[in-house]
Amino acid sequence: MKFQIPQFIDVEDKIFGPLTLKQFIYVAGGASAVVICVLVFGTVLGILISAPIAILAAALAFYKINNRPFIYALESALKYFTKDKLYIWKKSEEPKKEQGGEEKSFDPLSVPNLSGNKLKDMNWELDVKKKDDELLKR
Repeated sequence: MKFQIPQFIDVEDKIFGPLTLKQFIYVAGGASAVVICVLVFGTVLGILISAPIAILAAALAFYKINNRPFIYALESALKYFTKDKLYIWKKSEEPKKEQGGEEKSFDPLSVPNLSGNKLKDMNWELDVKKKDDELLKR
């Protein structure tokens, strides 16, 4: 017995022409808000007031961030700005002073300054350890 497995289950159905139900609701809501603002406030002031509403409606309907609808980014931003935040502060140690009286701070990203002799010594030690490891494996 063969069963047909549904495919493309994450794609919403296009109900109103090229628009899904959610997109149609966002566009219709934004368009109605624009019409109401223009009728109430006049042409120029109504367009100025309703422009952000129309942009938000268009973003909700069509704009995607990382292949996710804009509503999820808006929800995350709203949660970020309304929730309490926990700030953790870790006191760093004071830099130690050298014998000359000058302070020396430790930077973990700094590269040590190696002279030619130190490089040769390190290279020799690595070669010796590598040869010792090869002899032990035999």
